Amino acid sequence: MRFKYMCRIVTCIFLLVSHWAMAQETESKKIKLLGKVVDQKNKGIEAASVQFFIKSADGIKDSLVGGMLTRANGDFNIESFPYSDSLKIAITAIGYADFIVMSYMERSMNEKDLGNIKLTQDSKFLNTVTVVGQKPAMEMAIDRKVFNVEKNITSAGGTAIDVMKNIPSVSVDVDGNVLLRNNAPQIFVDGLPTILTLEQIPADNIDRVELFTNPSAKFDASSRGGIINVILKKNRKNGLNGIVAAGLGSPKIATSNITLNLRQGKFNFFVNGNYNQSGGRAKGETKRQNKSADTIQNYFDQQSLTERIRKFSSVRFGLDLFATNRTTITLSQNFVWGKSTSDEEQSQIFYNYIKVPERNGSRVAEGANKNTRSNTQVSYKYRFPKQGKELSADINYNRGKTTDATSILNSYFNLDGTQYADPIRVRNAGDNNNNQFTFQSDFINPITENQKLEMGVRAYSNQFTSVFNSFAVQPAGEIKLPLSNHYKYREQVNAAYITYSNKLKSFSYQAGIRFEHSEFKGELVDSALKFGYSYPKDIGGIFDALFPSLFLTRELSEGEEIQLNYTRRVRRPNFWQLNPFVDISDPYNLQQGNPALQPEFTNSYEFNYNKQYGNKNNLLAVLYHQRSAGEMTRFGDTITTEQYTQLNNAAVDQNAILNTFINAASETVWGLELTLQQNLGKSFDFSPNINFQYQKIIVDNPGLNLSNQGFNWEAQMTINYRISTSKPSILNKTSIQWIGEYESSEITPQGKNKPQYYMDLAVRRDLFKGNKGSLVLGINDVFNSRRFAGIYDTDNFYQEFFRRRNVRNFRITFTYRFGDSDLNLFRKSRERESGGADEGPDN
Repeated sequence: MRFKYMCRIVTCIFLLVSHWAMAQETESKKIKLLGKVVDQKNKGIEAASVQFFIKSADGIKDSLVGGMLTRANGDFNIESFPYSDSLKIAITAIGYADFIVMSYMERSMNEKDLGNIKLTQDSKFLNTVTVVGQKPAMEMAIDRKVFNVEKNITSAGGTAIDVMKNIPSVSVDVDGNVLLRNNAPQIFVDGLPTILTLEQIPADNIDRVELFTNPSAKFDASSRGGIINVILKKNRKNGLNGIVAAGLGSPKIATSNITLNLRQGKFNFFVNGNYNQSGGRAKGETKRQNKSADTIQNYFDQQSLTERIRKFSSVRFGLDLFATNRTTITLSQNFVWGKSTSDEEQSQIFYNYIKVPERNGSRVAEGANKNTRSNTQVSYKYRFPKQGKELSADINYNRGKTTDATSILNSYFNLDGTQYADPIRVRNAGDNNNNQFTFQSDFINPITENQKLEMGVRAYSNQFTSVFNSFAVQPAGEIKLPLSNHYKYREQVNAAYITYSNKLKSFSYQAGIRFEHSEFKGELVDSALKFGYSYPKDIGGIFDALFPSLFLTRELSEGEEIQLNYTRRVRRPNFWQLNPFVDISDPYNLQQGNPALQPEFTNSYEFNYNKQYGNKNNLLAVLYHQRSAGEMTRFGDTITTEQYTQLNNAAVDQNAILNTFINAASETVWGLELTLQQNLGKSFDFSPNINFQYQKIIVDNPGLNLSNQGFNWEAQMTINYRISTSKPSILNKTSIQWIGEYESSEITPQGKNKPQYYMDLAVRRDLFKGNKGSLVLGINDVFNSRRFAGIYDTDNFYQEFFRRRNVRNFRITFTYRFGDSDLNLFRKSRERESGGADEGPDN
């Protein structure tokens, strides 16, 4: 009920404000600059004259567009002057030499901090500083790669999963799980842990994605598969600005997104509301041979059809307080509501050993899920007068609740349609609560122009409780099944790190070490069974808590460099991998965690070659190697007679496969990844990415022959074309994007995954003056080919299967952007504004 009222309030505000704001025309792009004028002792100079110039229309003279005198502490900030590719800032003060700053900026900039500008006393010469800023589609830093997603039109109106599919090195499996080079990465939002799923993050709210394939000691060590950091858009333009978007599609797709931002003086207020709905009917198939001593005992075929409807809505709001030019405090609150239903129909055929049908079966399952999520975040950042020196602190609190309910009916028939056995009914009901707290503080200190010291601390705590009850529904009443359980755990990770970097001519390096103490305490409340781990267990195991990193970079020429890096990482088992609860969603393919599972440790190496050339073109080649001890791997086998007895009345087949997790001895991975960004003229660009990988898994568990090795590869291509004509045309300002991906067969400990491929296509038409509006038509999975398929081949069974989660969909999305940088709700006078409000920088 509260959500409905909130939606009505937000909608009313939007309608009133947007109706007024869209009637306004922003005359031109506005830029704001700020800084501080100091003497040689870094003391602020009062009443220094700061003037801003741009090139005049004839391109010869400079035109004065604004100016002010610095305050008592030397601070200045001037805004509301026209955007220009080239700005000249002239600074004069009595007793000091004149100073000129030339600044070259791109149109996406709204604000720039020039830092401390030192004036020299009694000098007659001019000092000139040149600032250059460009934002390529892909950036390579010493420890990360950054992908800007502003051109990603196929994800318009979708979720973060749609964004991830289109990023080189990243793939998304059939269940929506994101993989980075075939490993599960940690997912952060704005640099902090989250309990949101990627389906609960609107694509339209994402600014960029950072990939850490081999994270340094600065980042969480529990990231054997790397880190994917989703950076949300932050609008801090002056005045009132907003975005409204809405979309429809098939099957059962509906989206809407409203963003409002108001910046006045020291405050920046923001609010965002989003709704997303999707549906579809997905097919699945399983074919199995049950064996004993290499002799086939019987066959089993299963067909399934599942209809899912997923809905979620969210509201995010907060404010930025620019306490001073260099101090920013941000408060934000996010609420997410989710609901999904799943209706599944299965048909089964049972054969004897010569594949003659013996009987049939059917299964009907109806499930419903509801979840709520909330996130509260407080951030503090102080930027010292020294360029690049800053202190930040973040407090992040996540809270979530989920409820599940499932009703299952299994029926069995003879070939003539008569009843083979009594129907089995099962009712499942469960709920869980999750509370997650993170405190993180970082300090960056550039010792000199080439040397930098970074250090920080982090405390992370996660408390989870789950209650699941399963009942066999019989005429005489319900019987509670033994797979019911009450489960809870507490996970704690405390960490500290320090890194040092230096540059010596064309050679640079970064060395760091991270200390992490981690503890996991789990308990099955009903049976009082306790399990978990602690690292380090004692002083003798201190190495288990140390995670070093080393990055060596050599600049070969301008825009060309090589890099060699090494890190040690850990992958800790998650809730589902540890929970001994048996999931019977599929009565022939059961899932269960292993409470004895232990973390795995990985040594990771990378050699990178990066070359920038021509018109913002880029070539990146990466040779990588990983070796993991105690690799956590999936293992499946036919359930034993004892297990089947324990699961009696649970609608489980006596030949069902029980899938769980074990620690292998080791896993070795070699890989080569190539990424190219190529622009052909101003209208056409393409980005191929290909990843070759060799895997070897060794399992030394007694009686288990799970060792395997093999080669796999995957390739992705993104093509963009923009139509821009000098003459009026209906096709002018139209963009086309095509994305395709292919994944080859890949080995698993007990078989392999089959190849899969897909293709997405989208067309965008920019509308109105200044491209304020856009219309996007997108088709995801054009050939309806995206599905997960695999083979299990063991001593006891051979099984081939495929399944899907999403199906081909069509979306049309309309987006409109509006803004008025001159809006002044606080009714300040123009004279006071020209004197310079004490506003802070964009971070």
